[in-house]
Amino acid sequence: MPLFLLIMAWVKMDSRGPVFFRQRRVGQFGEIFLIFKFRTMVVGAEKAGPQLTIGDDDRITRCGRLLRRYKLDELPQLFNVLKGEMGLVGPRPEVPRYVALYTSEQRRVIELLPGVTSPSSIAFCQESDLLACPADPERAYVEEVMPEKIRRELEYAAKATIWSDFLVLLKTFSRILTSER
Repeated sequence: MPLFLLIMAWVKMDSRGPVFFRQRRVGQFGEIFLIFKFRTMVVGAEKAGPQLTIGDDDRITRCGRLLRRYKLDELPQLFNVLKGEMGLVGPRPEVPRYVALYTSEQRRVIELLPGVTSPSSIAFCQESDLLACPADPERAYVEEVMPEKIRRELEYAAKATIWSDFLVLLKTFSRILTSER
């Protein structure tokens, strides 16, 4: 709780606007829910640029850069976990706009309880940097990144155990602590 309070104060002092960012996401069985994050972008960022965060996006606030680097902006999702909308490990919940593009095979991923972290979260932890290279980042996301993430999630879910989930949590913490930017 002290960490939450410190981050809340920092977000509030760094830029005007609310402390939390809420966004509609598609949960298990296609149920829509509001995901919670600490706000890391300027107010109105969704209207001022693409849905995706690409590279060194100038919509990201000063404190937002650090919160994102260490994934601290994701901490409020523990409320989503407590509400039963998410688990600690599971496929990252997607926005409805991209779920609408899923193939029937890919839609199997929404049968799973979404999570705060996953094997794809680890593999694509620097997704915004990856999307900074293509001429059309959204197309690259939809045609290359998203299908690969879904493939990995379905593959993992087919053999997931409590032990493998625990290992994903450990790998997530390790990746966060050793990330370079």
